[in-house]
Amino acid sequence: MNKTYDILPQELRAWIGRQKVFFVATAPLSANGHVNCSPKGGDTLRVIGGRQVAYIDLTGSGIETISHIQENGRIVLMFCAFEGTPKIVRLHGIAQVLYPDHCDYSVLMKEFTANPGARAIIRVDVARVSDSCGYAVPFMDFAGPRDNLDRWAEKKGPGELTAYRKRKNQLSIDGMKGYEKV
Repeated sequence: MNKTYDILPQELRAWIGRQKVFFVATAPLSANGHVNCSPKGGDTLRVIGGRQVAYIDLTGSGIETISHIQENGRIVLMFCAFEGTPKIVRLHGIAQVLYPDHCDYSVLMKEFTANPGARAIIRVDVARVSDSCGYAVPFMDFAGPRDNLDRWAEKKGPGELTAYRKRKNQLSIDGMKGYEKV
């Protein structure tokens, strides 16, 4: 049932755009390092082209994804159908962290709804697109987005967010270099 594609076909682009959640997995090169898998949601992902996607990386208590990308770039994004026809889509690729001072950041940010917690954009050059059946993925009803992170970031404001990143986002759990722009 598995299919691979040279580029993201239009029907998969549209399907990805309708998903309410996706998962991001990265790993350090060290065999002793921790593999990371993070759920992402909200209006944070855009398909940029047939072989490129980008998502807003929001401020959080961890920095594993950014740390791993800065070390080796490897990433996979996974989307699962929780409603409708069963489907799983994986995008394997090489990612780049775009900090707010990167020349492409402001251009890409125009594609997104403004978010007070944005700390970077993760741009992925997709090397492999695949889908599979997803027959075992359960049906789940979407009750609505959570606004907890947005309210938290708004309450903190830019200055306190910078201080938070300095305290919480400098090193990964494996001691790798984390957020660089504080």
